[in-house]
Amino acid sequence: MSHTVRIVLVLFTGLGILSWGVLELVSSTRRSWFAEPAQQRFPPRTEEWRPPRLDLVAQRETLVRQSVVLAFGGLALCASAATLLLRRRPWRQWSQALREPPRGGVPGPEHRPVLQDAKPLVDRPRVEKEEGDLGRWTPQRLKQTLRQSLEGEHVVVVANREPYIHERGADGGLKVSHPASGLVTALEPVMRACSGVWVAHGSGSADRETADAKGRVRVPPGEESYLLRRVWLSREEEQGYYAGFANEGLWPLCHMAYARPTFRLEDWKHYQAVNQKFVDAVCEEVDSEAPVILVQDYHFALVPRMIRERLPKATVITFWHIPWPNAEAFGVCPWRNELLQGLLGSSIIGFHTQLHCNNFAEAAGRFLESRIDREQTAVVHQERTTLIRPYPISVEWPNRWVKDALTPEECRASVWKELGLAPDALLGIGVDRLDYTKGIEERLLAVERLLEHSPEFRGRFSFAQLAAPSRTTIERYRQLNDSVESLAARINRRFGTATYQPIILMRAHHEPPDVFRYYRAADVCYVSSLHDGMNLVAKEFVAAREDEQGVLVLSQFTGAARELSEGLIVNPFDFEEASRALATGLAMSEEEQRVRMRAMRAVVSEFNVYRWAGQMVMDAARVRERGRLTERLTVHAVALR
Repeated sequence: MSHTVRIVLVLFTGLGILSWGVLELVSSTRRSWFAEPAQQRFPPRTEEWRPPRLDLVAQRETLVRQSVVLAFGGLALCASAATLLLRRRPWRQWSQALREPPRGGVPGPEHRPVLQDAKPLVDRPRVEKEEGDLGRWTPQRLKQTLRQSLEGEHVVVVANREPYIHERGADGGLKVSHPASGLVTALEPVMRACSGVWVAHGSGSADRETADAKGRVRVPPGEESYLLRRVWLSREEEQGYYAGFANEGLWPLCHMAYARPTFRLEDWKHYQAVNQKFVDAVCEEVDSEAPVILVQDYHFALVPRMIRERLPKATVITFWHIPWPNAEAFGVCPWRNELLQGLLGSSIIGFHTQLHCNNFAEAAGRFLESRIDREQTAVVHQERTTLIRPYPISVEWPNRWVKDALTPEECRASVWKELGLAPDALLGIGVDRLDYTKGIEERLLAVERLLEHSPEFRGRFSFAQLAAPSRTTIERYRQLNDSVESLAARINRRFGTATYQPIILMRAHHEPPDVFRYYRAADVCYVSSLHDGMNLVAKEFVAAREDEQGVLVLSQFTGAARELSEGLIVNPFDFEEASRALATGLAMSEEEQRVRMRAMRAVVSEFNVYRWAGQMVMDAARVRERGRLTERLTVHAVALR
């Protein structure tokens, strides 16, 4: 006889005994009442006659009422106890099976799905300890983490910029170039380590002829470790989505560089259409119903929600590479609610700093019907929870260009010869796209102030600005190009000679090995961003200096200033302070340079780009595991009812 049947029999036996007891009590009361002599019940009238005493009847009624209440109370307790006993044993058996399979056997089929999802959560502290013991994050460790945490799933990256551009040269030959993009600098090493698919806009003149019918090509050339899926855009789409809404609207909206954002309805329509086109491409490239998708930057604010509608079980991690403004500033966007709702389709949204996380949560709380979970740092919107996390982005370590690079001394000799510098010359460098948020004009004005106040540097110090042309179809960028050229010419006329130029303006695209060579040759690198999410130029310069020499002058308005505090931190709007920092850097002893650079290199090596990606992967794994476990437990709880 089963345990459940025994409990049911005991329950009904108890109910029978209680019922019999109640009936017997009522019957005995009636018998005792009618058994009394009539004279006692109805005494004869006498001169001293009084109404019959009713206290005995009242006592009997009270006794019966109390007995019935107690009987039914006991019945309720018995039923509750039986219910608990009926549920407790199966629950205990099921929980025990979760903790430890039966000796000599395996869990039953009803336990296996929950065990599969619960075990990673139980094992997480042990796994994290083991991962912590592995030391520095490397491509191998990232790949191992991906395999353990996400069961080896390939990652799909959605980014506007492609990592490799195929173009036809003037001579008709095919050339592969790397775009001047911090996003590509950070993500490309991650994709080489993790494999997967990179979905991007195919912008090169030879991109179509080097891809297959679906726009696919394996990269990097010669290594072919991951797949690049190119999306083709018309000239109107590119102008409206990229130059228009993304870079005339969102870019100035998110940067406090005093450029007014421009919002046009036609640009917004193109932005919506292009976001949908990229989602279509992503859905063609995924190989499961629960893929891991990394959405990159402000070009694709609508993509997370669109993916969620198509792939409800997908794990979508969105990383916003630029600053997120405060709620008042963000509120000027006519489509602020649509942007927020689009981003909240993500499982996780990442920013460079906690401040940007706070700004986003504030905007979501102000403009949407949402709840801010301060304990988890999450936004709950339409019964979906989106985690908001700071993930400071970084560069690969060690830098892959180190292996084939010249020594710092050889780089210095090469650059000196290329620029025609005197043997005792001092060199400062800046490496940027020509963008008004990078503070290039302010940088040149600081150099001018240095030469004004420190005559000893005239004729000896030159500043080389490597400036890649950017977004030249936008009027604000064309104005910046003309302004920088005019400013450099004026400073050179003022302080230059026939054999000396204080400002060397190099407006051209430079490939990473060439930039790396300048990093290793320079005495000072000045990063003067007026507002920046992170700025990877600062970290690239530090990663390039194996000789532990060189000085970093860094704007306080970059995310990197929070990590590279051993640099000379300045306000780029304060030309006096910036010029003094340049003078300090040029006069700094080799020993002090070594101490500062060693400390910064320790930070960059520890918090490299593989750690950045690994933290997101592990957080994504936790989200997936908890979601699966919650789903299984809900199904099991329903089944037990």
